[in-house]
Amino acid sequence: MMKSVLLTSVSFCAMFAAPIAQAQTMDELVAAATAEGALTTIALPHDWCAYGAVIDGFKAKYPGIAINELNPDGGSADELEAIRANKDNKGPQAPDVIDVGLAFGPQAKDEGLIQPYKVATWDEIPADAKDADGFWYGDYYGVMAIAINKDLVKNNPTDWSDLLKPEYANSFALSGDPRSGNQSMMSIMSMGMASGAEAGAASAEAGLKMVADLNAAGNFVPVAGKTATIAQGTTPMVAAWDYNLLAWRDGLAGNPPVDVIVPASGVIAGVYVQAISAYAPHPNAAKLWMEYLYSDEGQLAWLSGYCHPIRFAAMSAAGKIPAEMLAKLPPAEAYAKAVFPTLEQQSAHKAIVTEKWDSVVGLKVE
Repeated sequence: MMKSVLLTSVSFCAMFAAPIAQAQTMDELVAAATAEGALTTIALPHDWCAYGAVIDGFKAKYPGIAINELNPDGGSADELEAIRANKDNKGPQAPDVIDVGLAFGPQAKDEGLIQPYKVATWDEIPADAKDADGFWYGDYYGVMAIAINKDLVKNNPTDWSDLLKPEYANSFALSGDPRSGNQSMMSIMSMGMASGAEAGAASAEAGLKMVADLNAAGNFVPVAGKTATIAQGTTPMVAAWDYNLLAWRDGLAGNPPVDVIVPASGVIAGVYVQAISAYAPHPNAAKLWMEYLYSDEGQLAWLSGYCHPIRFAAMSAAGKIPAEMLAKLPPAEAYAKAVFPTLEQQSAHKAIVTEKWDSVVGLKVE
C-alpha cells in the first residue's frame, strides 16, 4: 500500500485563492515535484543544523529536482521580504520554502505570504509548535549559548553578567542585527531574562540595556559573529544557538580551540518553523521538501547538526534515535532548565527590540 499524504488547503482572508483540498499519494507527489524540476530555498547556511547534509540527502533521494539556494546568510525578515518582493516572479529569486523564527510564522500567515500544508508525520509535531491549519510548523530547537575563542579568552564567562568584566574588552558579539534576525533577537531575550526580567517586553528592555552597557564598557563588537570572525579574532565570543556554535567548533577543528557554554541563567530554547510560500513557483517540490524534512531521515539529519528535531520526543519513545547521536548532544541539564518562550512573549519582545534598538543601543551590526 502506498503511503498517503494529506494535502490541505483552506481559504485565508480572501488574500489568495487556495486550491481545493485533495488527497495525493507520495508517488504522485514525487512525480509532480520531479516534473517541476526545481526547488528554491532561502537562508539555509550549510553549517546550520547540518543543512548541507540535509540538502545533499534530498538531492540524492530525488535527483530530478535541482535546488537553487538563495541568500544563505539571510535572516527571517529577509525571507519574508523575498516572498513579498517576488509575488509575481516565477524565476530563481522567488523562494518556495522558508525556515524562520517562531514569531515570524504568524506574521507570514497574517500577511498571506504562506500556504497551508500538513506533512504525513503531522500528528508527531507538538500542538503548541504548529499552526492548527498547517500554515507553519516547528522544525527544530536549541538553547542560547556562547562560543569562546580559547586562544584569545583565557577565562570562560559562566553567565551573561560576566560579559561586563574588563577582561572581555572588544570581545562579545551577536550573530547579526537583532531587528532582522531571530537568533540575535533571542540572544537579547536570554540576556534580559538573566537579569530577572520576564520573557516579553520586559526581557527586551532589559536585554537592550545590557547590550548598551556592554557597548559603553567597550566590550561589545558590532560585527555579525560567525565562524570566520571567531577564528580571525574579530569576535572572540559570540552568542548564538548551541547547535550553530557546536557546528562552528567542529568546523574549526581546534584552529582555534573553541569552548561552547550555556550561561547559568536566562536559559531559553528557541523553535524555528517551516512554511511554504503562498506564491511558490514549485509548490509540489516544496511539499516534497517538507515531507523529507519531517521524515525520520530528515529529522535525524538535523540532529546530526546538534539540532533537536521537532519530532524528537516521539522518535525517542519509538527508539528511532541512535545512541551515538544522543551521546554527542549538549548536557541534558541545559535543556531541562530551558524556558520555551510563548509566541505571544516572542512577539512582544520582538516589537520592543525592533522599535528601540536604535535609541537604546544606537549601533548597526553588520
